[in-house]
Amino acid sequence: MMRRLLSLALLPCLGLTAQAAEPESYDVVIYGGTSAAVSAAVQVARMGKTVAIVCPEEHLGGMSSSGLGWTDTGDKGVIGGVAREFYHRVWQRYQDPEAWRWQKREEYGSRGQGTPAVDGERRTMWIFEPHVAEQVFDDMIADLNIPVRGNRWLDRKSGVQMNGTRIVSIRMLNGETYRAKVFIDATYEGDLMAAAGVDYHVGRESNSAYGEQWNGVQKAARHHSHYFKQAVDPYVVPGDPASGLLPRISSEPPGETGEGDHRIQAYCFRMCLTKVPDNRVPFPRPQGYDASQYELLLRVLEAGWREVFNKFDPIPNDKTDTNNHGPFSTDNIGMNYEYPEASYERRQKIVSEHELYQKGLMYFLANDSRVPQDVRQPMSEWGLAKDEFADNDHWPYQLYIREARRMIGSYVMTEQDVLTQRQTPEPVGMGSYTVDSHNVQRYVTADGHVQNEGDVGVPTRQPYQIAYRSLLPKKSECTNLLVPVGLSSSHIAYGSIRMEPVFLILGQSAATAAVMAIDRDIPVQALDYEQLRRRLRQDGQVLEYDPAQ
Repeated sequence: MMRRLLSLALLPCLGLTAQAAEPESYDVVIYGGTSAAVSAAVQVARMGKTVAIVCPEEHLGGMSSSGLGWTDTGDKGVIGGVAREFYHRVWQRYQDPEAWRWQKREEYGSRGQGTPAVDGERRTMWIFEPHVAEQVFDDMIADLNIPVRGNRWLDRKSGVQMNGTRIVSIRMLNGETYRAKVFIDATYEGDLMAAAGVDYHVGRESNSAYGEQWNGVQKAARHHSHYFKQAVDPYVVPGDPASGLLPRISSEPPGETGEGDHRIQAYCFRMCLTKVPDNRVPFPRPQGYDASQYELLLRVLEAGWREVFNKFDPIPNDKTDTNNHGPFSTDNIGMNYEYPEASYERRQKIVSEHELYQKGLMYFLANDSRVPQDVRQPMSEWGLAKDEFADNDHWPYQLYIREARRMIGSYVMTEQDVLTQRQTPEPVGMGSYTVDSHNVQRYVTADGHVQNEGDVGVPTRQPYQIAYRSLLPKKSECTNLLVPVGLSSSHIAYGSIRMEPVFLILGQSAATAAVMAIDRDIPVQALDYEQLRRRLRQDGQVLEYDPAQ
């Protein structure tokens, strides 16, 4: 991701002029290279229509192929269709003895914790290495000869041509134009949706907006371990506010419980690490490294915290999917608020800052003499996996955009839907994972200590349905666009919906609706739901909860 964005940032400096080219025309054009983009493209092609993926990415699969191998599945019984096929194909790849280069296959399994890796009876595998996921996505696309136009960046200012409420074409910054009968925005950011003039929201809504409990500011929420359990002083000189705050602590007031704000879940990179000597790259000292950025972490360690390694989740071949854990970890809290609406150049700077922060964090933990020996020594044994992300210095391609723009569409999914407190209309897929929002801010409490806020983890009582109309803009805004990633949802409901298996599911459903709308020459909002439902079920989608599945 870094190299692609850097090449983009050079465009204005080089004075490049976009060259007009003959438009490419398809039945469906998908903008974005996420897992949802792949499942949507596969479904369109299998239904006999022409389709192309046009995307900024050079590697397909989004987070599923960029380090998030410890899949947040929830109830696997509601994962069907192309999504389940993806996990089946992962299972198939790991049946090859040559796939187990650094570990014996019989040594790897559920490890008695978290998400079981292998479901032999259903022939699926839910935990995997990044390069395996990318190869599976590439194979699914190649099997159907689907064209992929990578390193293409939507002209967000004037690149969407509308005719009334229909998108006619989209133009990239390089001058290429793509026409389609229906478009699918499969980006994490919702860039096509926004450029088409569709209504959306960024940040947390107030609880009163949709009658929710867990949206908005949540100072009292302590659902995970990602908060300061001990009293930690936030000031450069302990006890002296005049000395200023340590880095990574906001001076802004946190707001009142239940209030809406502009803040969004923290981002991080899901690193793939290993201790295997022949496959290990020691954590590099990044250019611009500043050890003072981690002074707060030292105070947490001095207070006795020792959960540094709790989210080094094991994936095949003695590697990890390493995620955020604790009060000061890989989540770069409070540094992403601008990202959803930012220019490409500004996004690049935000991504670069996240990379510097996280690389510096790992280098600090493994090398700084002030880090306690019982943390520093074991951390120094870890490093980046040499055989992953080889063309990006072994660093993940994709920053984990946990939340960006969310459409305000024909139906807004809220916590009442994901907690099954009301009947969701016209379902096109299901989710089940815990309502999981990461921290959004780090602030100083009234008693003068540092604390994190925004971490919410509310279990869903059972799998829940996702409404067709949550994929649709309002009919008055756009009639040939579907949005399966930045879909219409409140902040807190999105905390559960945002999981990669759900994006795979919704990508397929969006594609099915797109093709059926084309066949009937109608707006996507006018599609008969019962006809859509029959086709989704025919193609393996799970639309109703059955505990026996």
